[in-house]
Amino acid sequence: MSESILNALMHLFAIVATIREEGPTEHGIRIIRSYLLQHLKEEIADEYLKLFEDFLDFYKRDKEYQISGEIPDTSVYDSQYLAKVCNQIKKDLHKNDRIIVLLRLIELVVEDKKLIDHEREFIRLVAETFDISKNELDNALIFIGRGKKEELNPDNILLIGPTDESTLEELEGDWIDKNRPETISQLKKIPRNELDGEVIILHFSSIDLFIFKYSGNDPLTLDGHPVINNKFYIFEAGSILRCEKIAPVYYNDIASHFLRSDSDIKIILSGENIEFRFKSSTSGIHKFSFSEESGQLIGIMGGSGVGKSTLLNLLSGQLVPLGGKVTINDYNVNQDRFKLKNVIGFVPQEDLLFEELTVFQNLYYNARLCFGDFSKERILQIVNKTLTDLVLLDIKDLKVGDPIKKFISGGERKRLNIGLELMREPSLLFVDEPTSGLSSTDSWKIIRLLKEQTVKGKLVIVNIHQPSSDVFKMLDKLWILDKGGYPVYAGNPIDGIIYFKKLSKFADASEGECSNCGYVNPEQILDIIEARKIDVHGKYSQERKIKPEEWYDKYKKEIESGIELKPAKKILPRNLFKIPDIDKQFFIFFRRNLLTKLTNTQYLLINLLEVPLLAIILSYFIKFAEGNTYIFSENKNLPTYMFMSVIVAIFIGLVVSAEEIIKDKKILKRESFLNLSRFSYLNSKILYLFGLSALQTFILVFTGNLILEIKGMTFVFWLIMFSTACFANLVGLNISSSLNSVVSIYILIPLILIPQLLLSGVPVRFDDLNKSLTNRIYVPVIGDMMTSRWAYEALAVELFKNNRFEKNFYNYDQAISESNYKTSFLIPRLLNVAEECQR
Repeated sequence: MSESILNALMHLFAIVATIREEGPTEHGIRIIRSYLLQHLKEEIADEYLKLFEDFLDFYKRDKEYQISGEIPDTSVYDSQYLAKVCNQIKKDLHKNDRIIVLLRLIELVVEDKKLIDHEREFIRLVAETFDISKNELDNALIFIGRGKKEELNPDNILLIGPTDESTLEELEGDWIDKNRPETISQLKKIPRNELDGEVIILHFSSIDLFIFKYSGNDPLTLDGHPVINNKFYIFEAGSILRCEKIAPVYYNDIASHFLRSDSDIKIILSGENIEFRFKSSTSGIHKFSFSEESGQLIGIMGGSGVGKSTLLNLLSGQLVPLGGKVTINDYNVNQDRFKLKNVIGFVPQEDLLFEELTVFQNLYYNARLCFGDFSKERILQIVNKTLTDLVLLDIKDLKVGDPIKKFISGGERKRLNIGLELMREPSLLFVDEPTSGLSSTDSWKIIRLLKEQTVKGKLVIVNIHQPSSDVFKMLDKLWILDKGGYPVYAGNPIDGIIYFKKLSKFADASEGECSNCGYVNPEQILDIIEARKIDVHGKYSQERKIKPEEWYDKYKKEIESGIELKPAKKILPRNLFKIPDIDKQFFIFFRRNLLTKLTNTQYLLINLLEVPLLAIILSYFIKFAEGNTYIFSENKNLPTYMFMSVIVAIFIGLVVSAEEIIKDKKILKRESFLNLSRFSYLNSKILYLFGLSALQTFILVFTGNLILEIKGMTFVFWLIMFSTACFANLVGLNISSSLNSVVSIYILIPLILIPQLLLSGVPVRFDDLNKSLTNRIYVPVIGDMMTSRWAYEALAVELFKNNRFEKNFYNYDQAISESNYKTSFLIPRLLNVAEECQR
């Protein structure tokens, strides 16, 4: 029990003890001490008892002052003063803790089996101040105060015990209103016919808290501690009720009866002998069968490299099993992938976030892609609700940043990453290593967030590594894999510890957790599985005591043999998820991509300043002049300028596009579950790159032409350069899509650029190339394939043909040139042919 709860209880216990006219009795103090000893060690219990006595002295003095009339307005009987005290106490209490404090307060007050008016009024005031509803307060008073059980709402009650007709009629007689026979069928039950007695569960729906009482003759234990008749206990996540005569009752058995699903359709995930092998490897997953339904948090545990992620990919349909099949409500995850797009959510281990965008923007654009029919106002409501649920509202305007240059913490990144999937409410959620690299506190918050999804009727499956005791207890079911992909356990987490202890013949095999503090050591399971033999020198050898194949055989015999596939209806739950039309997707992708660039200051500076600097360097250094005065027509470096401008256009076009797709690959993997339009995504990239290239090439042409005094050719030069850069953009997108690493891309760029230089016909004439490439009559085919050749030729022709001087004489010069050709070549050739004919 937390310190804040204990402090609040001591405070309130003191007020209750003071309210009674006879004051606190020795019996009352013994009750408080006994209560403290149930939860604390003796020395700590004595400390809190001393704290209680200090509070008691304070309120006794206050009462004496009130009686003497010295302080008439601050009496412990004054409701305003009591409300002020309760308001001060509740500041440090979470909603869960507030209800627990109220329950313990009621337990203390009714310990003497009487409830005076002042005490009832005080409890009502505490509940009101703690924002606890009247319905939940009344239920607690009836349940703990031994009130009339029929006054409780059957929707909040669950019975564990015999379900034969005579016994059930007797039990229901206590709980069901005879005038409302329709409520009999609504009563929630967990049958345990062998139990001599009954367990009654009360559910507090506002915080999903369960408390229970037991009345019967059979000894019952909660997490190894004896359960006392007619005393209430809190049934926490991971807790187990045991009795030798009945099967254990797990937390999920109880919670599943109170799921708050928006759909009546359950999710049944089943696998029949699924197996998988990687090519040229023995690694993979050996035959594994299971059948699980919604409302559970299932953890997959095992050492490094045992196949946890492989199993998750198989279950989510990203890998195709070599044998067997995985089904969701009888739909095959591989063959019916399109039909299951609304059902499956997948959160990879990597944080798939747009690091340049804020937390809010990441969620907003994701929502735009998930809810195509929603208005902007509705989408904003969903985003704000998600921010609130994920406790990210305070940082919504912070940029996400990368893992090195952080703006938000690792735990906040994980919650945001999970929130991108939770936003669209998938019924089946797969999460790969959600706690990797996080502190124990952040890990607990993440798993708590996932656990809350199961209460809403979802099935959540996570890969988890080295969970803490608290995290381990929140799991409803545990799957364990051994080296080589061998399944070795499937069942309750605490039972898993007992299972492996018994197989390894531990002396304390029946204990899954510490009997005093409830601590669980999950790593003990892996220690047992991977235990190694001791050699003759007393050192651990490399040989294991029990090989993976042996654990697998035991699993097949003792666990998998008892698994039965749950019947499933071939029907899927509906949700609000609907992707937009391809034109809307295009604009969403474009705006998101543009925003990531505009918020990246370094990216903008490099792309906008690099081009004018290159243009200045290129044009200034080749601005040749014979004398002191620059004459454009005498600059013999102009061909070099045009050719180098073409190469610069190709270079910048490649550089800006080479990373566009590869940096989004992980995000595209997540969005593949949404079946978004690849066509819209690529077109959004192309539009952005063409727009950027248009701006860059204009700056290049304008700056270079201004320095070299090339007049009247700006638009034509820009159009040629822009077309060249667009070609480079498309090449860059292709290599970005094809390769797997940024390093490979930038190694490949010179391989694309150098042929454009060498085979353009400028540095080396086509006639001077290797004889295998040219016949000295036609331009070689490889030269025709070079964009640089056509771009340079276009620049040269345009500059010569359409400059402001030559365009006045070009038609005449062309006629003269044609006449000279006919005079010099054609007429002599015709004369020779005629002479040959005469001969």
